[in-house]
Amino acid sequence: MTREVLAGLVGRSPSWVKAIETGRLATPKLSILLRLAEALRVRDLAELTGDQSVPVELFTGPGHEALPSVRTAVNAFVVSQDRAAPPVAHLRARLAQAWAARHSAPDHRRVLGRLLPDLIADAQATARHAVDGPQRRAAQATLSEVYALSQFFLAYQPAQDLLWRTLERGVAAAAESEDAHAIGVAAWLAAQAHRDAGDWDAADAVTHQTLGFLKPLAAEASDHVLAIWGALHFEAAYTAARRGEIGTAWHYWDTADRVSQRLPEGYYHPVTSFSRAVMGAHATTVAVELRKGGEGVRQASAAEADVIPSRPRRARHRIEQARAYHLDGQADAALATLAGAHAAAPETITYNGYARRIILEELEAPEARRRERATELAEKVGMLPS
Repeated sequence: MTREVLAGLVGRSPSWVKAIETGRLATPKLSILLRLAEALRVRDLAELTGDQSVPVELFTGPGHEALPSVRTAVNAFVVSQDRAAPPVAHLRARLAQAWAARHSAPDHRRVLGRLLPDLIADAQATARHAVDGPQRRAAQATLSEVYALSQFFLAYQPAQDLLWRTLERGVAAAAESEDAHAIGVAAWLAAQAHRDAGDWDAADAVTHQTLGFLKPLAAEASDHVLAIWGALHFEAAYTAARRGEIGTAWHYWDTADRVSQRLPEGYYHPVTSFSRAVMGAHATTVAVELRKGGEGVRQASAAEADVIPSRPRRARHRIEQARAYHLDGQADAALATLAGAHAAAPETITYNGYARRIILEELEAPEARRRERATELAEKVGMLPS
């Protein structure tokens, strides 16, 4: 990452970054260290300071109580065929119910943590039992999408090894399935994982290779495949925004928006949330990733959260709105918006590093009123003893 890019991500100048690197400036204050940790994707501040460490739980999500059971299910290496293999249609019905439960629950990780162990084991068993041909491909597509659901549970938890293992297995199952939708979902998640790891080139490679694969299908695609096509265009916009490429980012957002207009008005993709309703939220994210505070606030004001049917996705959008307000120096609006995110889906804000960083910064605010509001939020999300 160049100094110019890093400087833009943390709101400082390239010369400031150089001064920190060469030791001409002392260790920055906590709020700036957290911005650097977020931009560079490090999990312990000691990696930046060498001798100062802040527990990772302060600015990333805690480990969920169901994490061990999900880890056991993913890691299981079962070669026998003793476990009964449910029919693919039965698995797909359970998978659809699990997605619906996730979207409607404020405590969506608790819901998934209860459902995933058996769902993973059954999907693995069905894939093992399936014979060659259409039945096996359908079983592999279902297994891949079960792994996709698992990644929504694992995201932002201290389990990066397990997240990548689940991602790789999902990609392998999707490739074996030869199913366009499964391949698109796996690629969409892979692009996010690479980008969040700081490997923007890999994120772009996955995105554009999959767009090339799906392009011949886009003209007559089903709604689900068309939604993946649009969602991948937004991922290209997201990565370009993180690079600071303004024109490219908005170009891909425009393309994604045009794709969304081809979908039925009430359509909502269960995995990516891609739909007409989510495009305003996506525009807010692009502006925030470009570090354009004023534009972020404009997009945040124009994008209604209530039209997004998913509670966790609605909460995530409110966090993006809060990022825009915070970037624009509107601390009170940022804290109020984070409170709205907590009301929509408490687990979303609890596991979101952006939200936790804003709260941490506001705990050191000069005004007592802001510190009090930040303290109240910090207690709610488990950052301080209640």
